Amino acid sequence: MKVILSEKLPRIIKNKKRLERILNVKIRNRGKEVIIEGRSEDEYSAEKVIDALNFGFPFSTAILIKEEGFIFEIINIKDHTKRKDLERIRARIIGTKGKTIQTLHQLTKCNFELKDNYIGIIGDPEHLENAQQAIISIVKGSKQSNVYNLLERHQVKEPIDLGLK
Repeated sequence: MKVILSEKLPRIIKNKKRLERILNVKIRNRGKEVIIEGRSEDEYSAEKVIDALNFGFPFSTAILIKEEGFIFEIINIKDHTKRKDLERIRARIIGTKGKTIQTLHQLTKCNFELKDNYIGIIGDPEHLENAQQAIISIVKGSKQSNVYNLLERHQVKEPIDLGLK
């Protein structure tokens, strides 16, 4: 049994039936606490999905953690910079009309979400490392074009399926 404190409880209650069906767990709530009951591996994946929902990811993106085997990571901006103007750093990550974060999404095949001074990333384990490095580079002050070039050069190769099963 796991207990999670949830700030966005209405999002979880609204999708409670679908979450229980997809995650194979029983979900209850008491106040701001969300209680998850089930097998330990199901509880772990349910905890990650609910954490992603709390962070602000849409339901369709958060559920990818269970269905596709994606990973949810959180990066704290303050851990990677000494600058005090965090609004400017967040603006660099988002970009003009959201273009920077959209380009990062296309190049890394990962989903990004900003919340306060934290950046949430959901993606394939192979692509997640590139996504983290790109975000950290932008936070440290690298030009976006340099980060894009680096991502294009270090694209993850898709595995070749030989059909041997």
